[in-house]
Amino acid sequence: MATVLVVDDSTYFRLKLKMVLENLGHQVIGEAEDGKKAAQMYSQLNPDLVTMDISMPNVNGIEGVKMIMEKDPSAIIIMVSAMGQKHHVLDAMKLGAKHFIVKPMHDDTVKKVLDKVL
Repeated sequence: MATVLVVDDSTYFRLKLKMVLENLGHQVIGEAEDGKKAAQMYSQLNPDLVTMDISMPNVNGIEGVKMIMEKDPSAIIIMVSAMGQKHHVLDAMKLGAKHFIVKPMHDDTVKKVLDKVL
């Protein structure tokens, strides 16, 4: 079981992903709506895993990854992106993100990605 910080500006998507993660036996210990809040919460909560949306207001997911990786280069971050954001996903992975999930997501896809990175 991993502890997870879910980062997405959509309350609906955070709830949906939280349900999927909990059904897979993981514990969501925090939720954030932008990259800045995610970096702050990461320092406080020290989760095993972060799921990070790319497109968010204020501080986007790319900046969020950068901020977290500066604090903890061993952080495990999975990017969550809509179709058509491949270049942003690649940027995030160059900064240290470990994998990605494309929206709309399916439970089995989330499980496969988690199995690879944990």
